[in-house]
Amino acid sequence: MHDSKVPARILRMFFHDCFIRGCDASVLLDSTPGDQAEKDGPPNISVRSFYVIDDAKTKLEMACPHTVSCADIVTIAARDVVTMSGGPHWNVLKGRKDGRISKAAETINLPAPTFNVTQLIQSFAKRGLGAKDLVALSGGHTLGFSHCSSFDARLHNFSSAHDIDPSMNNEFSQKLRKKCPKPNKDHNAGEFLDSTSSTFDNDYYRRLMAGKGVFGSDQALVGDYRTRWIVEAFSKDQSLFFKEFVASMVKLGNVGVIENGEVRLKCRVVN
Repeated sequence: MHDSKVPARILRMFFHDCFIRGCDASVLLDSTPGDQAEKDGPPNISVRSFYVIDDAKTKLEMACPHTVSCADIVTIAARDVVTMSGGPHWNVLKGRKDGRISKAAETINLPAPTFNVTQLIQSFAKRGLGAKDLVALSGGHTLGFSHCSSFDARLHNFSSAHDIDPSMNNEFSQKLRKKCPKPNKDHNAGEFLDSTSSTFDNDYYRRLMAGKGVFGSDQALVGDYRTRWIVEAFSKDQSLFFKEFVASMVKLGNVGVIENGEVRLKCRVVN
């Protein structure tokens, strides 16, 4: 692990894979001339570090050919980056098959950073996940970084009444406005979603309680009675967060598992 950005990217890759057609490695498939794949859909343009999965697949094919699916590799890698970053360890069920379909248009089904809690709850419910899963899995943002474009609507012309989103801590919003001016020439500018961005911990929830959530969809979890109590509990008790995060990752890892897929030989192309 030479790149500090890899853990967040792998965790996000897993989430974005499982949320579309279930955990079937459809996010890994490259686009073909007649078909734009998920990885080229707008929310996935910033999903990176596919080379980590390719590398693992190459080694596995040499050691144990035609056996371990790309879907299992992504699921195991997501667990490993959490553990290596100081988070919990859990057993990953194996035996997923790889899907043969990947459509960029379906990435519209991913939850957006602008969603309110009702939209988030509905989005998760379609995958058999409840409010506690929503809050626990949002905690994956403890490893995250975001470019300004995903949250600058909270900093400039937020509404007719407020230039800045009033749910945001004042000092924090001023800091972000300096990083993300309007217009912004620095396309790499952005903010970490947690002050300990390379450590998997409950700092993300403590920041939400202080009004320092970067995404509107993160800060909204504190403003809604259905989710606030869970954020509060996780902010006070890291071991509780770890326990619930593991339970939700196992649930997410079992969403839409397909029986009749294949074990891809190369993760970027169907056999």
